[in-house]
Parts: sequence; structure tokens; C-alpha cells
Amino acid sequence: MDTLAKAYLKLAFLVMGVVLVGTAAAQTAAPAAVALTPVEMKWQSQGGLAAAGMEQLNLVGDPAKPGPYTLRLKFPKGFRIAPHTHPDSREVTILSGIYATGYGETFDPARLKILPAGSFYTEPANLPHYIEIKEEVVLQVSGTGPSGRKFVDRPEGPK
Repeated sequence: MDTLAKAYLKLAFLVMGVVLVGTAAAQTAAPAAVALTPVEMKWQSQGGLAAAGMEQLNLVGDPAKPGPYTLRLKFPKGFRIAPHTHPDSREVTILSGIYATGYGETFDPARLKILPAGSFYTEPANLPHYIEIKEEVVLQVSGTGPSGRKFVDRPEGPK
């Protein structure tokens, strides 16, 4: 191997090393601290998981991207979402209002579990569930993205 080829090979290994170290550092970097008052929180009428009529607030992370996220969802009284699934497992806390959820591929009001403020439930990945809002509600949802929503009766439904 001539001297020029050896020099290029060394340069290539050096560049690969720098890229690998940079990538590893970026993946292990500590997340930024977050401290928000309610006034500082910016609700959106449409987010990655918000349907028409509800609002979404991303607190940490982005549910559309890989990695952990925590968000809040606000629903008006009487709002319903048909049976659907999410690709990620989620943990949900009801912060205010009265929320009802049921599990299964068809909406069955008799199977709704009423969850008042302070309640907690889980949405395992790909498990069909449905909701009905009994009183305006705010939820806090945590999971690991990418997330989305797929309706049971509409294979290509909104995400």
C-alpha cells in the first residue's frame, strides 16, 4: 500500500472515530431541565395525537419521534374516540374531570370504566381501547415514541 493510500485510510478511521464518539455523546447527553407553570404551557388545538375538538400540550419529548415523552391532552365534555390502538405502551393519569375508558374492538358503553381525577390507567401497545368524556378532562400521558393512533375499523385511519 503506498503512502498516499495509507494517509487516506488513517484519515477515514479518524473521521469514523469522531462520528462514533459524537453519536455516543449525543445519545447519552442529559435532557434539559423543564419547570413550567400552567401559564407557561402552550396548548395546541392539533398535535400528533390530538383529534378535532381536543387540545395537546407536549411537556417533554415528542411522541412522533423515538424516545420518551410526556404530554397532556384536554377533552371537552361528551367527546368520544372510537376503538383504536397505539404502537407504544402508555401510562395515563387523569388530572381533572371525569374520563371513561374501555378495552376492546367495539365501543361498548356498558364496559366503560369511570375514572375521576386522580385515577391512573395503562394502554398497552396495540391493545384496542375507546374513550368517552363524562366531564371536561385533562390527562397526562407518558410513553416512548414514536407513537400514533390507528383506528380498529379504519386500518389507514389518522395517527
